[in-house]
Amino acid sequence: MDTAEILKKVRELEIKSKRLTNHLFTGEYHTAFKGRGMAFKEVREYQPGDDIRFIEWNVSARMNNTFSKLFEEERELAVYLLADVSASSLFGTFRQSKKDLITEMCAVLAFSAISNNDKAGLVLFSDKVEKYIPAKKGKDHILYMVRELLTFNPASTQTNIVKALQYLNSVTKHKSIVFILSDFADAGYKDALRAAAKRHDVIGVQVYDRRDEQLPNVGLMQVVDAETGRTVWLDTSDTFTRVQYNRQFLQVMDDAKLTFRNAGADLVQVETGGDYVKALKEFFLRRA
Repeated sequence: MDTAEILKKVRELEIKSKRLTNHLFTGEYHTAFKGRGMAFKEVREYQPGDDIRFIEWNVSARMNNTFSKLFEEERELAVYLLADVSASSLFGTFRQSKKDLITEMCAVLAFSAISNNDKAGLVLFSDKVEKYIPAKKGKDHILYMVRELLTFNPASTQTNIVKALQYLNSVTKHKSIVFILSDFADAGYKDALRAAAKRHDVIGVQVYDRRDEQLPNVGLMQVVDAETGRTVWLDTSDTFTRVQYNRQFLQVMDDAKLTFRNAGADLVQVETGGDYVKALKEFFLRRA
């Protein structure tokens, strides 16, 4: 994309993300992720239903009336988006690629964060951490993150989720909200995920394409693994081949569900071209 196309795409994502944040996610996001505690806000006259434990006796005695303390939630949460930029994220056969879907969801989640007075940061990873953007507030910061998601060219094609989780733990001092957006076509990350989930509130967003799930019946087909470059020929007219392909996909999906559940973390699964808005909203409501 040239500069004009990038700016146009960034603007489109900003408008769409703000619309979704304002009309759909503001309340759900806020209640799904609690702040760090409650802070004193002000004193007001006692009203029926106020907790008597919060009566301010000194003020009440001076004013010859009953006053209560009011508190508000301390937000200041840090939301980190760990986005998979390995070669498999470039795959997509219906409306968008996995990378497009990850980018859109990252934009929506980041704008939801800053609209709730939280900070947002970004980790782009392949089989190593390709880029780290510390968590900050502000629209300009989010637009910078969106530009990087749209334009960044990774040095590696492969995936290592463990490296991303280990890096996050090394750069974060406090408990954070962590979204991992990937197809999770990786293995051996369960221990790292469990360690991260003990320290942070971790949510996986597993993206997949309909052709990950089902092979079309088109005869002999050459299939290339985007991450390793390995090439194989498949006879897609063979029923057994298509069944085995589907079983392998289902195994990847089930493994991710089990791994996240055992780690005490959440998982949302979203198809390219599908309604990710509905999936995120349902997740927020479950959490709330």
